[in-house]
Amino acid sequence: MSTRVAEFVRTRAGFHPLTDQSENQQLYAYEQRVKSAFDAIVPSLKRISALQHEVDFERQAQAITREQLGFELPEETLADAWVDQLDLRKLFAWCVFQTYQRFSDEFFSGQQLIEDQTFQSFLMECGFHTLDVSPCADGRLAHVISYVLRLPYREVRRKSYAGAMFDIEDSLAKWTETEFLRFREGRPNTADAQTRYLKAVVYHFSSSDPDHEGCAAHGSDSGKAAQAGVTRLRGFQQAVENSFCCGASIDLLLMGLDTDTDTIRVHVPDEDGEINLSTYVDAGEVYAETFNMNASQAASVVEQRVRDVSTGATEGMIKLVVRLMTKNISQIDYVKQFFNQQYSDIGHAERFIGAGIGFEEVQLRNLTYFAYMNTVEESTADLDVGIKIFTGLNVSHGLPIPIVIRFDYHGNVPGARDRAVANCQRVSEALRARYEELAQSGLLHTLLAIRDCAAGEQIEVIESSVYSQNTAGAH
Repeated sequence: MSTRVAEFVRTRAGFHPLTDQSENQQLYAYEQRVKSAFDAIVPSLKRISALQHEVDFERQAQAITREQLGFELPEETLADAWVDQLDLRKLFAWCVFQTYQRFSDEFFSGQQLIEDQTFQSFLMECGFHTLDVSPCADGRLAHVISYVLRLPYREVRRKSYAGAMFDIEDSLAKWTETEFLRFREGRPNTADAQTRYLKAVVYHFSSSDPDHEGCAAHGSDSGKAAQAGVTRLRGFQQAVENSFCCGASIDLLLMGLDTDTDTIRVHVPDEDGEINLSTYVDAGEVYAETFNMNASQAASVVEQRVRDVSTGATEGMIKLVVRLMTKNISQIDYVKQFFNQQYSDIGHAERFIGAGIGFEEVQLRNLTYFAYMNTVEESTADLDVGIKIFTGLNVSHGLPIPIVIRFDYHGNVPGARDRAVANCQRVSEALRARYEELAQSGLLHTLLAIRDCAAGEQIEVIESSVYSQNTAGAH
């Protein structure tokens, strides 16, 4: 968002005519409830630390955690506090893991943040049967599906990578699976239907501090981040075309996100599917241009601005981008209303690292740094970036790095649960070996969890490096 547009947004009272104010209120209530639960941990532990030599310390400590955090601390740790100093590092990790488990359970037992039963049919009307989005693993993009783009998470594939540099082989496997399901089961439509697989990349930048708070994986250079996204998209497209005959291909889409304001820019591909980095439609500029119009006028201008940068793009692509731009207008007002037009935490402020496969429930900005992986070895770049981030956020203040290792599995596949457990344990051992110094000094703790995604169940905690399995699973 340019300085001129940012000033416009800041100084204009009221909301844009296309903004869904009711949805904004619901999303904000959810964000505040979850993040305030994590943010209450340190103040609560500070109060408890000051009381550890009081006669009735255990009673007071449990009263504080019940009131402020909604659960109790391990009794054995509190009972031993009179002998030595309270192990606050362990307690901090314990509290993070308990809070994560509670919010995860709530998410999977409740409704979607964005309810839209018509999205899949809309997507197919646009000429696409699958939308596969790869944002950067940076926690400032973790909300890109449910908040920034206002998409129903169950209808969109999201897999995050450092610098949005997604794994081409993984995406190729997903494309193959999707096309096989279309051929064998007609899901989400039959293989002869004239729809295509749409792969999107979301890179990011910072409008207020572009040289320091952009994408760390690309040296805070938005040009490099965007170019890398295009290169990876083209590589995936070429992989599909080279691997399968009969005109097999995919469509591509590139989006940029200003992580300070949640404003998007969309690079609409031309008639040949090529993406021009210098040509895009900016939601902030469209917001400013249409702010004083009525809803009908504003919607017409949004569509026209998309068409202005769409050289030969299909009508379906234009229709989809118009929807994305329109939904993002609500997010611009969301940030304007609840965060004074720009987030105060323009840098990293994640609460834990999520490693493995899963984490659909994480739909909030700066809650989690993602490191999707099957093995530590294949994702060292993502993990090292995450550890570096948390070294500044936590370790520099004496707090440990909490890592949730999670592997989802399909319960209808024989042996899948056992393999998921084995994957968790293998990754946990590899993590502790790679970052041995942090682990040995109590500055890295892990929670191991699995989930039967085929049954839509809540997560199942396997073990934790903080305490025993029985204790780790307590609420």
